[in-house]
Amino acid sequence: MPRVWDIPVHDSTRVRDVRVAAEHAAVRAGLDEPRTAAAALVATELATNLLKHAEGGQVLIDVVDPPLPGSRAPMVQIAAIDHGQGMADVRAALRDGYSTARSLGAGLGTCRRIADDFGLYSLPGRGTVALARVGTRAKEDAPAAAVRVGAVNIPFAGAEYSGDAWAWARSGDRLTLMLADGLGHGPDAARASTAATRALHGSAHLPPAEVLVHLDSALRGTRGAAVAVAQVDTRAGVLRFAGLGNIGARLREGGTWRSLLSRPGIVGVHRHATLREDRMPWAADRLLILHSDGLPSRWTPPSDPDLLTADPAVVAAVTLRDASSSARPVRDDTAVAVLAPAPSEVP
Repeated sequence: MPRVWDIPVHDSTRVRDVRVAAEHAAVRAGLDEPRTAAAALVATELATNLLKHAEGGQVLIDVVDPPLPGSRAPMVQIAAIDHGQGMADVRAALRDGYSTARSLGAGLGTCRRIADDFGLYSLPGRGTVALARVGTRAKEDAPAAAVRVGAVNIPFAGAEYSGDAWAWARSGDRLTLMLADGLGHGPDAARASTAATRALHGSAHLPPAEVLVHLDSALRGTRGAAVAVAQVDTRAGVLRFAGLGNIGARLREGGTWRSLLSRPGIVGVHRHATLREDRMPWAADRLLILHSDGLPSRWTPPSDPDLLTADPAVVAAVTLRDASSSARPVRDDTAVAVLAPAPSEVP
């Protein structure tokens, strides 16, 4: 089962917890000593910035697949999320070597340089999301990708394991993104959703409705899961979608959003004999957000064009942050996954 670290950072003692979590995640990702040190430095700097500039926030650390298809080497993903005052000058904050008097002297620019991927989104009065991924930096020949994926995952009540899980797989011109929500939460829910992620890689050549049938067999013997599957055929320019259970899906087409509907059911426990599969055009202005029911049912999709072209995991983190509030406490694991055009495809 994948480990997820959700660390609230409201005093300096938690900065060490963030660093240690990043080191543990690096071990799980198989990183060598220099890249482990890089992950620890990035995590420490982002946690320190939360205290200095936002009066605290939240750090999520996970081991994830890379956002662009090609390499399958896992990466440590570090997301720092806050509701602080935001940044008036993001470019200055990203300048290499830029720092403040009380920081480590590394600066966000240095974090961006030593990380394999780095994204920053901030608005004055709204807060900031900074996200980094650190991997092996192995150079691999990989086919060009027309789509990219990313996600954030928060376990319920600070648990070690989330009952939600996401994965992507590529087969020829098809890239398939799956989000699974194991029934309930805790280790048994995590086992069910993890079984779904493992089974996806053996069925990525199938259309989404058939993927669900394959997953249904793989999840027998678990408590089952709600699952949504989205697949982009890059050659045909087509998006296919199918889901069972309460996984939410919003698709952006141009400047408008619409919901994609799943059928009632539980993969591995109860499914319809026939499964509905939606088919629609996929183009450079599309963006798809999948989320588990930990996210409030009423939430507003992002509209800022700068955010919509950001790293998919940054989009996921901002979506999760802006949908949450103290008036609507989270009662379950929460995962948000985003499927978007690759940078060269974004208009």
